[in-house]
Amino acid sequence: MPVTLPWGTPGGEPRTVTVYLSTANGDPLSRPSFNANVWKPTIRAAGVENTRQNGMHVLRHTCASVLLDAGENIKALSLYLGHADPGFTLRVYTHLLPTSEDRTRRPIDAAFGHGPTDPDGPDSRRGSVCAPQAGLRRHLALY
Repeated sequence: MPVTLPWGTPGGEPRTVTVYLSTANGDPLSRPSFNANVWKPTIRAAGVENTRQNGMHVLRHTCASVLLDAGENIKALSLYLGHADPGFTLRVYTHLLPTSEDRTRRPIDAAFGHGPTDPDGPDSRRGSVCAPQAGLRRHLALY
């Protein structure tokens, strides 16, 4: 259903967007209404303690965590979450970003045919750079 609201700030330029969740009456579903009428009764019925750690806001953090783990960048994530400053998003989620070492290792391991669970230690029969796999041979054949 289309809904027109001020965008960015309470007095912002009106913008029409599509609302995908609505109440039984067809009104846009608000976070407070969903939290009070759906989320909290559901976690109580499931026997989950009603704490901040189990609140609806954790869904937002879970979504952000999954997107970062999948390689989404901070600027895009900031836009998705509605943060005005990507620096804020970075400060909140920086602990979830892969280390530089991890980012470097992944494409090299992939090029040599190693997955994240393949053994690559000294006891491994396939050292991480000792036995190139077919995928790397195909890439190298182009050069």
